[in-house]
Amino acid sequence: MVADWLLVAAAQYNEQSLEGRDGYPAHVLMPVETLAQILDWTFQSLPDEILVGMDVNPEMPHRREVEDAYCGVDFESGLFSGQGFVLGEPHLVNRGDSYSVHHVPEEWMDGLFSKDRGVRGGRFSHWLHTHPNAPAIPSGADAEAAQWTEGSDMILGVRYSPEGILPWFDDIEGERRELSP
Repeated sequence: MVADWLLVAAAQYNEQSLEGRDGYPAHVLMPVETLAQILDWTFQSLPDEILVGMDVNPEMPHRREVEDAYCGVDFESGLFSGQGFVLGEPHLVNRGDSYSVHHVPEEWMDGLFSKDRGVRGGRFSHWLHTHPNAPAIPSGADAEAAQWTEGSDMILGVRYSPEGILPWFDDIEGERRELSP
């Protein structure tokens, strides 16, 4: 069950996305239950980062009315694998500090997910990793890993308290989108 605060926050986030749709060439739809699971893993793993692998659910294409509403003036189809489909079940792949949580060689992980996903189970098309107490700005390693991702490579910056040794930075470049009610 998804907490009420997250349902409210997700609705507000989606509303902001709709208002800003002309600023995005594409969009990714993630079920709120998936986000709730990722947030749960995130908070259980603090202060470490986590790496989550996902594929699209081939049985859940974007609903036509949602697709039409969220496609802005600069929309481009075919930008990444699985575009036009809702993300499927998340899989917790790795946990560690910022130096050890990056993508690990797929062949190292295939056996971990083979029971549920087959012999090449560690090969995900979409990735998400967290930045605890840091904005969702890609590092050099993040940007390089994204070049090898078939789908999208996402970062979730998570602010928590007490901050510990890494304080939250307010003056950053780029756009910061908050997920809070």
